[in-house]
Amino acid sequence: MVYKGSCHCRKVAFEVEGGLSAAVRCNCSICARKGALLWAVSHDRLRLVAWGDDLGRYTFGRGAIAHRFCRSCGIHPFAEDVSEGSERSAYVNINCLDDLDLAAVEVFDFDGRLA
Repeated sequence: MVYKGSCHCRKVAFEVEGGLSAAVRCNCSICARKGALLWAVSHDRLRLVAWGDDLGRYTFGRGAIAHRFCRSCGIHPFAEDVSEGSERSAYVNINCLDDLDLAAVEVFDFDGRLA
């Protein structure tokens, strides 16, 4: 299935393909503050549709993950593994997906404070 998503103002928009059955609620210092529910997919399944100069990037700690956000509205629709190669992952904030029944998605807690 192909899901469409965006930030609040829709200046950053994307499509992601896959079977969404579960998401992760991470308690690391940034995910807890964002309130993100993350769906991990292979990076090649995420396709940006609109971004222009509005797509910002924030890294911290080891800098392994680029947390992407809209410079206009501030919403964080996804993050990406910054490593090179075919094993890269993207982490879609399912709160930013259109027409998704969030109550139907199983959520698992992940202790990102220890990772």
